[in-house]
Amino acid sequence: MAQRFRVAVVVGSLRRESINRKAALALSRLAPDNLDLELVEIGDLPLYDEDVEAAGPPEAWTRFRENIARADAVLFVSPEYNRSVPGALKNAIDVGSRPYGKSAWAGKPAAIMTVSPGAIGGFGANHHLRQSLVFLDMPVLQQPEAYVGDGFNLFGEDGTITKDGTEAFFKKFIEAFARWIERTAKDDPAR
Repeated sequence: MAQRFRVAVVVGSLRRESINRKAALALSRLAPDNLDLELVEIGDLPLYDEDVEAAGPPEAWTRFRENIARADAVLFVSPEYNRSVPGALKNAIDVGSRPYGKSAWAGKPAAIMTVSPGAIGGFGANHHLRQSLVFLDMPVLQQPEAYVGDGFNLFGEDGTITKDGTEAFFKKFIEAFARWIERTAKDDPAR
């Protein structure tokens, strides 16, 4: 029997009808049976402030950190804002990385998909996010890279993928991530 892995899915967009949220839900439907994908919300996280941390972290920070800590891996699905990651996502990364020395992210295998209405599919956000994940000691899936363009034309009203070839690519991506998690888990004697 294959080992099961809990995957925290962090969507960089806060909008309920976000194309990135739709992409995350599509990846969840296409995931292999050994992956349990769970959306971890970031919209209620107060901005990170070390003074607030010292006084006692807000409940939303604690809940978020616990959700990430329980996960075996993390899947980031995000838009690109001004050639970088959305502020809410950067804040979530900062909240999860604190207090210093107790990062909830450390050592967790990760994958990134960026979805954009533009042709370059969020390339800038994808690579800025990779920079942060390297510092956070998160081994990131390298291939296949997932910069998905023309995002407004990918999904039907019910969230199903309608554009030719996209479902096959999403399936290839999430299956590669499953193999990456399995391989990383074998390399980590603590797992």
